[in-house]
Amino acid sequence: MTNPTETPARRSHWVDLSPFRESPAFMRLWIGTNIANIGAQMTLVAVGLHIFALTGSTSAVALVGVVGLVPMIIAGVYGGLLADSFDRRLVALIAETVAWLSVIGLAVAAWTHIDALWVYYVLTTLNAVATTIVGTTRSAIVPRLLPARLLPAASALNGIGFGAAVTLGPALAGTLVATVGIQWTYTVDAVLFLAAFTGIITLPAIVPEGGTRRPGFAAVVQGLAFLRRAPNIRSSFLIDIIAMTFGMPRVLFPAVGALVIGGGAVTVAVLTASFAVGMFISSVFSGRLGHVRWHGKAIRNAVVAYGGFIAAFGLVLLPLGSTASGTITDSFASANLPALALAALALAGAGGADNISSVFRTSMMQSAVPDSMRGRTQGLFIVVVTGGPRLGDAWIGLIAATTLLWLPSLLGGLLIVSLVLLIVAVNKSFRDYDALNPLP
Repeated sequence: MTNPTETPARRSHWVDLSPFRESPAFMRLWIGTNIANIGAQMTLVAVGLHIFALTGSTSAVALVGVVGLVPMIIAGVYGGLLADSFDRRLVALIAETVAWLSVIGLAVAAWTHIDALWVYYVLTTLNAVATTIVGTTRSAIVPRLLPARLLPAASALNGIGFGAAVTLGPALAGTLVATVGIQWTYTVDAVLFLAAFTGIITLPAIVPEGGTRRPGFAAVVQGLAFLRRAPNIRSSFLIDIIAMTFGMPRVLFPAVGALVIGGGAVTVAVLTASFAVGMFISSVFSGRLGHVRWHGKAIRNAVVAYGGFIAAFGLVLLPLGSTASGTITDSFASANLPALALAALALAGAGGADNISSVFRTSMMQSAVPDSMRGRTQGLFIVVVTGGPRLGDAWIGLIAATTLLWLPSLLGGLLIVSLVLLIVAVNKSFRDYDALNPLP
């Protein structure tokens, strides 16, 4: 593959579109994935609103993530094994089908007015399992579609797509829930989901280098053994677990919209979308990130900034307390607009910092790990990326039970800053990671 030094440094801060020009297959995969992601983000918000409306409990909303945690961990490990054992295109296609059927199940349950919480927990868990396998496989596919020098640019483009999805999805969800109801929100997701199939179906067969192998426990052990020999990848995992566990306040949003800032479903959508707006803006101006050489230091700086913004979100909520100001169905006119603006700004900053960290963490993963191990390592990475927030859901649900809705974010942000600085200070290999000599 092409060495990063063969590409002259870009002077422009605008996002690098070279991955689209050099790989039409990557462009099709990107388009299909991100259209489907809009619907997925709609459903993520809709499920939280739906369960909060049924129970009035932040802990019940947090339980969505907690219930799916263990199955999702298993799916990440086994999904990575499948991606290292079979045609990655086929694995992604089957998992995408299962995820689509789970969304259809949510729509059917809502249309038939099923109020049993376990139905929504089961369906969201099934969706999380399938989505984890899809994400694992897709991440292992991308380095086969692009040269190594374009992986940071591809990661930034993914940040744009995800940022747009997380901006549009919650906004659409808040609007649809407030106007036509939960049922139509789930249904629109099921329709948008079809775009994901077009991106995968048009890919060529992508068999792991070295050919297919029998999936089994020995292959899992081999993957874990590789991780033990990969201190830089391990450190990136640990840093991300810390950031996502202590700094992902999404399950607070329904209660913040109902009890603190006010404004109901629209406020929830604004807060959720703000994080994505930050991601989107940082990706749009990511043109020079591909030429940052010291990725370990860049990750440290970005995650410390992330922790600072999360703490700032907690500070915005601190003086407001948790005095009831309405219900989840309140009009947006009831919102405390100055507080909402400050909270949205803090979350946008966090989203931008998280996206910059993700660009470097993903590039490290895709360039330093050999293709024969990429599926299993990506599987563990997806478990970290998606499992961390679910651990965070449990952490926040527990602390939020005290009714101090500002405490999880303020305390969590301070923990992130201190722990990440400590980890990087004691790990010289990670701190000095060189993109021109990528070592796991």
